[in-house]
Amino acid sequence: MHRTFLVIGYSFFVLLFTHAASAAGTNKDDAAIYGTSNNDSFKKLPKPLDQYATVERARAIELGVDSLGLVEKLKVRIKDQPLNLVATILFFCAIFHTFIAGRILKMAHQAEQDHALFIKEDSRRYHLGKNRVSFKGTALHFLGEVEAVFGIWLIPLILYITFSNDWHTATHYIDSRNYTEPLFVVVIMAIAASRPVVSFAETALSSVAAIGRKTPAAWWLSILVIAPLLGSFITEPAAMTIAALLLGHQFYRYNPSQKFKYATLGLLFVNISVGGTLTHFAAPPVLMVASVWEWTMPYMLTNFGWRAIIGIIIATSAYYYLFRKDFGQLNANAVEQETSTDGLNEEPAPAWIIAIHLSFLAWTVFTLHHPALFIGGFLVFIAFNIATDHHQYAISLKSPILVGFFLAGLVTHGGLQGWWIAPVLSALGEVPLFIGATVLTAFNDNAAITFLASQVPSFAKGVDGSIALQYAVVAGAVTGGGLTVIANAPNPAGQSLLSKYFGKEGVSPFKLVLGALFPTVVMAVMFIVLPH
Repeated sequence: MHRTFLVIGYSFFVLLFTHAASAAGTNKDDAAIYGTSNNDSFKKLPKPLDQYATVERARAIELGVDSLGLVEKLKVRIKDQPLNLVATILFFCAIFHTFIAGRILKMAHQAEQDHALFIKEDSRRYHLGKNRVSFKGTALHFLGEVEAVFGIWLIPLILYITFSNDWHTATHYIDSRNYTEPLFVVVIMAIAASRPVVSFAETALSSVAAIGRKTPAAWWLSILVIAPLLGSFITEPAAMTIAALLLGHQFYRYNPSQKFKYATLGLLFVNISVGGTLTHFAAPPVLMVASVWEWTMPYMLTNFGWRAIIGIIIATSAYYYLFRKDFGQLNANAVEQETSTDGLNEEPAPAWIIAIHLSFLAWTVFTLHHPALFIGGFLVFIAFNIATDHHQYAISLKSPILVGFFLAGLVTHGGLQGWWIAPVLSALGEVPLFIGATVLTAFNDNAAITFLASQVPSFAKGVDGSIALQYAVVAGAVTGGGLTVIANAPNPAGQSLLSKYFGKEGVSPFKLVLGALFPTVVMAVMFIVLPH
């Protein structure tokens, strides 16, 4: 019965969000959705970047200069659209919130402990004999969920848009956003985390790990090198899900040191970010510009792919050497855990079930731009899971939906950041642009960075010097994709699946940056220092 409710509940969820995704699909020209017409009684957001030209030109004439500097240009845009400043302040408040989420979770646990002492003296009987819930502890727990942060900060954003404009302006902005990627991540995470898919990936990687006698070190190397490169073909979110699950089973459960845990997580995020650059359709920051700049698979392989492969091998090998002594303790922990098991082996999933699951995975990747198709396929997948339940893990949608909610919030906030990101990108040369894109990516989704770059005239195909700028912004975006959980769309999936190994406070953003810093520098050398 609970599975029936699962199907019904998820169907209701996707029907609600598909409407928004469908609305976005018809909205390909941002300029066409701004302003008012005879049929519109509300302002449509965001204001297209090219429509700031008039007020910027007027300000330049007023100051007696040919063109405005970056700071003056931003001042003009804030004065013209006060929402710009408010939206950006709220966006950075959300980013700051992600950095203190661990502390909030600690407060939540303390509140729940205090509440547990309180209810021991509570003699009242509640509905169905339930224990009294700590409202304070539960509220703090929700506020401490990293995946919920950007959604929480949408509340003041929507309220501001509503009261400064009207309700229709706010709802139209939400309807104009493209939520296809968050929906896709929800579906691909759920399918990739299924027992047949994970078993297939584990069996495939075990042949590589067998070279090192399937020790934790052998598994660690195999997962961190091969899984990210698979992201170029099965998409980065799917690769992240599989890699995170396998790392949990073959590495994290053997209790490595905190330093080693964060180094591995940072390395995973960076490797996944650059590992999708072998093709032009798998990595979100590449996908955003591939058609506009006419990038093909041969172009990606010759300009990005080989650099990514070498960078992944170098960074992973360096961390392996750095933590080589830790693997000795992990081997001992692994042997101890293996000897303590009951020795009973579960029946493996039959080959035909694995084949069908892989077909569902392939269908989802093939239809990733068509929510109605991959969501329909997912509902069939759930039905198939019910029919083969004895070979399946229980479907858990909590993590996928939380990650989807995180990405949807990021998409909504990010849609109002172009007013300052685009001028910053257009003001930089090749090397400063690479550095700027790497840094900006840490505070914004890297796909948003490259999308905004594709709208800047100096990046347009055929413009003198544009090829170097195109390369620099994408290289910077994928290089910085592992620095924070918000830097790359698959990162929230990895954090959600692995956070249980990092204690009650979850993953520390500061320690994640430290763990990702060295592989980020390695990738920077590969992409911008080597001749290109």
